Amino acid sequence: MLINGTVAISVRHLVEYVFLSGSIDVRLNAIDAMHEGTKAHQRVQRAYGEQDAKEVYVKADIEVDDLLFVVDGRCDGLLFTEPLLTVDEIKSTGGDLDRITDDGYPVHWAQALFYAYMYAKEHEQASMRVQLTYVQTDTEEERRFAREASFAELEQYVHEVAARYAPYARQQRRHEQVRNASIGELAFPFDAYRAGQRKLAGAVYKSIQERVRLFAKAPTGIGKTISTTFPAIKAIGEGMLQRFYYLTARTTTRAAAEDALLFMKEKGLHVHAVTITAKDKICFQEEVRCEKEHCSYADGYYDRINGAVLDILEQETVMTRSVIEAYAHKHRVCPFEYSLDLAYAADAVICDYNYIFDPRISFKRQYAEMKKRTALLVDEAHNLVDRAREMFSAELSKAPFLALQRELKGEHSEGYRTAKAINDYFIALRKKSDGAPHLVEHQLPEELVGLVNAFASAAEQALAAGMGTGGVLLDAYFTAQSFIRTAKLFDERYVVYTELTKSDVRLKLFCLDPSQLLQHMGKGYRSHIYFSATLSPVSYYMDMLGAGEDDYTLAVPSPFSREQLDVIVKPLSTRYHDRDESKLPIAKLIMELMHERPGNYFVFFPSYAYMNAVYETYMELRAWSIPAGASSDTEVLLQKQDMAEEERDQFLASFQSGSGKSLIGFAVMGGVFSEGIDLAGERLVGVIVVGVGLPQLGVERNMLKDYFNGQGKSGYDYAYVFPGMNKVLQAGGRLIRSETDRGTLVLVDDRYSQPQYKRLLPEEWRS
Repeated sequence: MLINGTVAISVRHLVEYVFLSGSIDVRLNAIDAMHEGTKAHQRVQRAYGEQDAKEVYVKADIEVDDLLFVVDGRCDGLLFTEPLLTVDEIKSTGGDLDRITDDGYPVHWAQALFYAYMYAKEHEQASMRVQLTYVQTDTEEERRFAREASFAELEQYVHEVAARYAPYARQQRRHEQVRNASIGELAFPFDAYRAGQRKLAGAVYKSIQERVRLFAKAPTGIGKTISTTFPAIKAIGEGMLQRFYYLTARTTTRAAAEDALLFMKEKGLHVHAVTITAKDKICFQEEVRCEKEHCSYADGYYDRINGAVLDILEQETVMTRSVIEAYAHKHRVCPFEYSLDLAYAADAVICDYNYIFDPRISFKRQYAEMKKRTALLVDEAHNLVDRAREMFSAELSKAPFLALQRELKGEHSEGYRTAKAINDYFIALRKKSDGAPHLVEHQLPEELVGLVNAFASAAEQALAAGMGTGGVLLDAYFTAQSFIRTAKLFDERYVVYTELTKSDVRLKLFCLDPSQLLQHMGKGYRSHIYFSATLSPVSYYMDMLGAGEDDYTLAVPSPFSREQLDVIVKPLSTRYHDRDESKLPIAKLIMELMHERPGNYFVFFPSYAYMNAVYETYMELRAWSIPAGASSDTEVLLQKQDMAEEERDQFLASFQSGSGKSLIGFAVMGGVFSEGIDLAGERLVGVIVVGVGLPQLGVERNMLKDYFNGQGKSGYDYAYVFPGMNKVLQAGGRLIRSETDRGTLVLVDDRYSQPQYKRLLPEEWRS
């Protein structure tokens, strides 16, 4: 953080910037080569003498030319019982201590030497002793290195290190001056606010100002992206925020945030914005294998990254995927890790929910002070409920451990033994099931957790020795770590769900209610803005997303007139047992509608199987209706499972206006085409929604139903109705996107006339 030439920074952040070097290596990253192991730290600290101190906060001002560094941190120990006052810096690792060469790592020495200087300066110590204590987390083996330094030597050292950070600090200072001036001059980028838009923007600003959450239901087409990013940018200019994260669930909504920032850039805005693209999508290699032997972009990454970061920040503002890729090629750095490093320097970060809420991959260098000046803008927030359940759940399968048992036999005895123990556990579980297809239990399987912990320790040693790179062992290690982490979260909001098939056994720690964990992962941020066109009923989403008593809600009415939308309800049963009988009536309905009101249509279904069945019926019906030798004037597209990004783009690009032909796109509710896409004008004139979107009946959904019934809530609504109707609202929301759009919405299901479902429809649909 930089204000008027003052650089407020933690010791750890400063020294990691200056001293990190070498290569990205997923094997060493996997075992978290030098992490903060709380238990290991506490074990070492318990051996301190009565006069010794632990977790000592230290702070100092360091002047470097035109900059004043205000540096602070917390040193692990101050040992007064040593002959010379000693700063003790503890580092724990899951790896082998023999891998520590020379007398420790420069970055760790730098951290300890800074703490020594800061304490010596405040307490007028002429000299200090500095000690590094390395601890192996499993064996509890310890190794220590120590040095002595005079105050003059410490002072010279910290000034030299701070001077190496100074070019980056000066760049940030120049940027903040230009940024703040541009924000001050920035007006709302459109000629006028749409109806309700000013209200939403004002509520976002007020929520940031008052440090609360906002749950905003804002209809499709109102311009939610600009209405949330613009006030957040103004809050940066006012000094309330340092940055904001724009969180999305899909690539399509990510593009809307980029477009908003690029549009404001055209109006004079100067902010650093970074888009984070998933590693498997942005990786330059054919195989994602983050090891220096297999990737030149990983080899020596940390030796080049500071120069790469400075270069792009000097030249660019809105750093989209293509911009990041260009500079990553230029500096030969991994584009994914590059985007993460840039995120810590950016004013705005566009990324997936995971980077904030998922404990496995959330930003690791998010310090408390940084969070206090950061807002979260959560787009399409209705998606976060099920996504959070995935983030906080974990599962293990038998098959990988059987494969590892065979692979490690004779190669790594401890790895073989621990993999076999897990495989044997699953064999015993199969016998226990007595032929049942699934088991549901409410107690954490402590025995299995112990076995997985033992396997993870053995896998760490095998990976550190260079075994199993890029293969089953590494994947199993990551899975085991996720399972261990989730086991620590297990409480009454979880169940243990075991699914048994002929070929495998799958055990899942299933998070039923993610609200408290979302609250925990989001703790410390200045404000959360949850917004969606379908945040309805808002009480359900506030409950599931962890709202507090002081948080705000906002419901913005539709800015469009009722005359723009013609809503037709077809009371036809689409329940599972009626689907065979419904295929032909739905196919006829589509054909009649296309004849009466030609144009481009989407037809949304609750499942791929149902969609494919109606598609086949429609194509047969159409073939009978076209005279021999004639061609149809209607093009038909069918969504396929696991479509590549290029295929999805081609699918959407087919929806053009003025082509003279009609188009029908068969798609599924809740899929990539039912949310976050914008087909304005005649690109889309009609949407047919088949069914009420209910998730398929299943064991997991029924567990949710039973859990929420037990909490005194409507379990069926929480598990089925609310998530299902949200998909309906999203699909129907593709239709009216601007003040000039006109269209026909057809709701096919007899349940739309029932009060339970009708009350969940928007007011403009009910007429």
